[in-house]
Amino acid sequence: MTNVGGGSEARSCVNREASASAMDMLFDLVCRHRRIAVLSGAGISTASGIPDYRDAQGEWKRSPPIDHRDFMSRHASRQRYWARAMIGFRILNEASPNAAHRAIAELEQRGKVSGVITQNVDGLHQRAGSRRVIDLHGRADLVVCMSCGARQMRHALHDELARCNPQWVAHSSPARPAPDGDADLEADFSSFRVPSCGRCGDGIWKPDVVFFGDNVPAATLASARGLLEDSDALLVVGSSLMVYSGFRFVRESVKVGRPVACINLGRTRADELFDVKLEAPVDQALEALVRDLG
Repeated sequence: MTNVGGGSEARSCVNREASASAMDMLFDLVCRHRRIAVLSGAGISTASGIPDYRDAQGEWKRSPPIDHRDFMSRHASRQRYWARAMIGFRILNEASPNAAHRAIAELEQRGKVSGVITQNVDGLHQRAGSRRVIDLHGRADLVVCMSCGARQMRHALHDELARCNPQWVAHSSPARPAPDGDADLEADFSSFRVPSCGRCGDGIWKPDVVFFGDNVPAATLASARGLLEDSDALLVVGSSLMVYSGFRFVRESVKVGRPVACINLGRTRADELFDVKLEAPVDQALEALVRDLG
């Protein structure tokens, strides 16, 4: 066996060669397929300043997100959630699409991408220009009453939260932004006032998203599967697929012989199932792919 070099230099050289080979294979797969569905996760939005949940090994970086049953059953959990959201949601709401979002929109415009199934709740694919987007886990900019089904834009609820809790409007804590409009903040939330639905009087306002422990709505799941049926390949972008709601689409694609490629930094739940996996920053990889396609 021939040694490429010594120590870290050798490993760096091998990694560069492996990445170049994977990029060539990805380019070939994209060229050979005309209608590619994209499945995106939190890793596509980190370049927009939105934190993700997991590290390169697919393990939690921070405490798991709020659980649906906990949010619905405990007033204290809702106080904590909405108080932190008054700080963290600003980051999510002000984020802009990055090069990866724009590249996917460009590929859709060219007819290469059939649509996007996203696990994210930030709406950045739509803002980048993607037309067929299935928000698998909902949208963070909407809220829904869990009693009467009333819906409103989230900023309207935040305005009401600010009126009820003026001391939190100017909160100057050095809280770090967390995924999905949350913030890494611990404090005494017992005095935080959470308004009920004005239409039915006592309904609980909840972001129109799928919380941890909840299920993807059947209609949304059907739409996602319809998109896959319209597609001849699947490209996973920026997702560890540790959550079953996304992983299932890889398994279903493999079962019917639909090729699956992945761009992600770190381990995923489906590493053994991919036809091609490129470990690279998703924005750089997708920009290069669009450029190479001409």
